[in-house]
Amino acid sequence: MKNYSLLLLILFISGFSNPHFQLERAGKIISPTTPESLGISSQAILNFVEAAEKMRPNDLHSFMILRHGQEAAAGWWSPYDAESPHMLYSLSKSFTSTAIGLAQNEGLLSIDDPVIGFFPDETPENPSENLKAMRIRDLLKMNSGHNEDATQRMVGNAESWVKGFLALEVEHKPGTHFVYNTAATFMLSAIIQKVSGKTLEEYLTPRIFEPLDITTHKWDQNMNGINVGGWGLNIRTKDIANFGQLYLQKGKWKGKQLIPENWVVEATSYQTSNGSNPESDWEQGYGYQFWQCRHGLYRGDGAFGQFCIVLPEQDAVIAITSGSKDMQAIMNLVWDHLLPAFKDEPLEENLQAQRALSEKLSNLKLSPVQGENTAKLARKISGKAYMLEENEWDIEEMLFNLKGKENTLILKGKNGEFSLPIGIGEFKESKFNFPQIGQQSVAISGAWTEEDTFKLLMYLDETPYAYTCSISFEGNNMTMERELNVNFGNTKRPAIQGKIAEKGK
Repeated sequence: MKNYSLLLLILFISGFSNPHFQLERAGKIISPTTPESLGISSQAILNFVEAAEKMRPNDLHSFMILRHGQEAAAGWWSPYDAESPHMLYSLSKSFTSTAIGLAQNEGLLSIDDPVIGFFPDETPENPSENLKAMRIRDLLKMNSGHNEDATQRMVGNAESWVKGFLALEVEHKPGTHFVYNTAATFMLSAIIQKVSGKTLEEYLTPRIFEPLDITTHKWDQNMNGINVGGWGLNIRTKDIANFGQLYLQKGKWKGKQLIPENWVVEATSYQTSNGSNPESDWEQGYGYQFWQCRHGLYRGDGAFGQFCIVLPEQDAVIAITSGSKDMQAIMNLVWDHLLPAFKDEPLEENLQAQRALSEKLSNLKLSPVQGENTAKLARKISGKAYMLEENEWDIEEMLFNLKGKENTLILKGKNGEFSLPIGIGEFKESKFNFPQIGQQSVAISGAWTEEDTFKLLMYLDETPYAYTCSISFEGNNMTMERELNVNFGNTKRPAIQGKIAEKGK
């Protein structure tokens, strides 16, 4: 829910001393769920949060810390919130791996089965020896034998990604060469669908999602109706944390063994080398779609800072969502501030630090645009229809209303008409249909940064992405310069240009 931070603040003001609702009476803490009662310093968590905020624009969107199966601390930077799902990118891979382990336990497959055996109709007529040797195990370990990530070449086959994958040259003997290959994870998803008759998401729903109360999940599919597997899963922060807790508990949840214990151990253990740099958390070894970390830990992770970190010796899980260009920097924050804070015994209660942490977590927010509320130009441009040149948002017409208390940006185009409220000194929520990724929740803040320039900050607040848009006006012309906070390619996007429509047209 969007008012989670407000709820925490109300509880704090009403007499609860931290965000986990412990009650102070005569200087004693009644509830057992303070960070200190779980062996963690509230001050250390506060230091982690404050250090994370200094990393901006590498924004954290949320975090949750579980210790001994209980929530020690959690926070969401508004406009992100506790109940909305977040795009996971490659953290999805760890869920796909889990499905393979379950399918093997149910006798639907063995991870030593050859990959081509599942797809006789899509295998090339004369498969190479390396392709014939490729096993499910090799896909899990990112040892498929390809010389580089094959995803772009695979998806280039408009008829079938499976056929596209199997048509690729396999340069190395499978099992001998590590290359991070999201196409391999897609094939795991395709295999699950082939042996179960259900999509990966459908297969996991009764087995994992429902027991863990993961109710808001959605997973992208390709044109053949196959979940993409290596990316595309969207769930909440607490769902990420519960998934990590399930693995921490060796696959057991509320007394029931959801995942075979031997699979948990095997999947999260060192299975193959992926480098030798002792300072990099991406070169400590790889399991079955899980990364080995420094300090004897393991994790699932996704692009731009989506993390599920499992700390077995500390009996802890850390879930993080973010929009960051520097994922290693986020992990370093965890190692520097949180890892040393886990102690074997409960700590002495620190009411002052608990209150400071509570207040901080109750007021987490990303910074809105700084500038002037209005400008002389606002009244002149408001209500004017700007006809736009062809652009990647497929917008044909843009109108501004920037002269009153309720500021809006109206976009009209091939995907419909959208009236987007603009928060001044805050974010306001709405939805917009982006041509490449469909309708998305957006939170927008704006301000005049110069007499002729209005700046927008638009968070796609169920994803890692944010657009910074600088809109300049000159005569009848308008130019919107756009830049993404993170991207797989160039973050600077092509400008959108337009001109006030002539009367009668």
